[in-house]
Amino acid sequence: MISRKAFLKAGGLSLFGIGIGGIPTFMAQAAELIEAPKLFKRKKILVSIFQRGAMDGLMAVMPFEDQYLKAARAGLFMSPVKVGNNNPLIDLDGRFGLHPAMRAFESVFRENRLAIVHGMGSPNNTRSHFDAQDYMESGTPFNKGTSSGWLNRAAGLLGHEATPFQSVSLTNAMPRSFYGEIPSLSISNLQDFNIQLRANQMNTNKVSQSFEELYDQTSAGLLKSTGKESFEAIKMLKSVDTKNYKPANNALYPNSPLGNSLKQIAQLIKMDVGLELAFAESGGWDTHFNQGAENGVFARNVTDLSMSIMAFWTDMAHYQDDLTVMTMTEFGRTVKQNGTGGTDHGRASCNFILGNDVHGGLVHGKVAPLAIENLEDGRDLAVTTDFRSVFSEVAEKHLLISNKNQVLFPGFEGKGIGVMR
Repeated sequence: MISRKAFLKAGGLSLFGIGIGGIPTFMAQAAELIEAPKLFKRKKILVSIFQRGAMDGLMAVMPFEDQYLKAARAGLFMSPVKVGNNNPLIDLDGRFGLHPAMRAFESVFRENRLAIVHGMGSPNNTRSHFDAQDYMESGTPFNKGTSSGWLNRAAGLLGHEATPFQSVSLTNAMPRSFYGEIPSLSISNLQDFNIQLRANQMNTNKVSQSFEELYDQTSAGLLKSTGKESFEAIKMLKSVDTKNYKPANNALYPNSPLGNSLKQIAQLIKMDVGLELAFAESGGWDTHFNQGAENGVFARNVTDLSMSIMAFWTDMAHYQDDLTVMTMTEFGRTVKQNGTGGTDHGRASCNFILGNDVHGGLVHGKVAPLAIENLEDGRDLAVTTDFRSVFSEVAEKHLLISNKNQVLFPGFEGKGIGVMR
C-alpha cells in the first residue's frame, strides 16, 4: 500500500489514454469547482528527445573522408558523391556528411539554427542500455542511487512559481529524467485520458492501479494538496479541442509515436499553460541486424526523427525564439560493422540541438581519425565530450539556470563547448 507521505513526496502524475469517461466522478466534479486557469506568461521551453536503443552517430553524421571508417564499413559506408541513382550524403563541411534521409535538417543547419555535437557520450563506459540510459537521465554517470532526474532538478532551479504543466512527458510512463521532488506530468494522449498518480518514484513496483484506489487509501486532505494540481490539469485539457488540432504553416507531422508526441507538445505550448520542460521518446535505434545504408531501418528511423522535429519547428514558427529542441541517446555503435549487416553497442554518438540561440551550422566536438589506436577499447568512437557539458550549457544559456553549486549535475565541474550563443 502506498503511504500518503510517499505519494506527496513523489508528486508526479501520469495521464494515460484510456478515455475521458474513465475519469473518476469525484475528480471530474472537483475539477468543475476550480476556477478556470488564466493564461501564463510565455517562458523559455526546452524539448528533450531521447533516442532509445543507441543511435549510430557515425551513420547519422558520417566523417566521410575517413579511410579507416570506409574500410571498417564496407556495406554501410556512404559518400557525398552522386553516382548513378544513389542518394548521397549531404556534405556539411567537407568532412562530415548528414545521412540523406535527414535532408529535412539541411535547411536549418545552413541557417545556423541546427548544431551537431559529435563524439558525445557518458564517461561511464557501460554498454548496457538500461544502465546508460539511467545514468544519462539522472545526470550522474557514476551514481546509480540518484533519486532524481536532471530535468527534474532543472525544474527546481527555474526559480519561479510553476503551473501543473511546467514539466510534461508525452510518454506512457514517467521518464527517469523527471523523477524527483518537482511535480511532473506524463501524458500519453491529450485527446483521451484518465489519471493515475505514481507512487514513490524510487520504487516503480509500488504504483497505484487507479486514482480511486489511491483515494480509498488516503485521506481527504490529500485532495486539498497534491490532488489540486490534477484537477487543474483536467480543467486545462478539457477546455481545448485537441482532436481537431490543425498545425500552423501546413506543418505535416509523421504518424509515428514521436510525430504524435511532438504534435501534442506543440498544442500544449500554444495553450499557454506554462510548459517549460517537455520530453518525448524515439525508439528502434538498436541496429544489430540489417542496419542498411541509404535505405533500411536506420534510414527510416532518421527520416522519422528529422521530419518529426522539423514539423514541430515549422508548427512553432511564432514560438521559435523561446524554443530549443535537443536530442540524446545512451551511447553509439561500433566503428566496424558486424557479420549481420549491423553495428553493436559502442561508446560515443552525436546529438542534434535546434534553436535560434544555438551556435548552429557547425559540427562541434572532436572526432579523431578512426584508426584502431584512436578507438576506445580498440573498437569504438571515443567519448571526447561529456554529455553533461552539453546539457548544462543548454540549461544555462537557454533556460538561464546554471550548475552553480553542482545541483544540476552533482560532482560535475566541466565547462560548455560553445554550442549555445
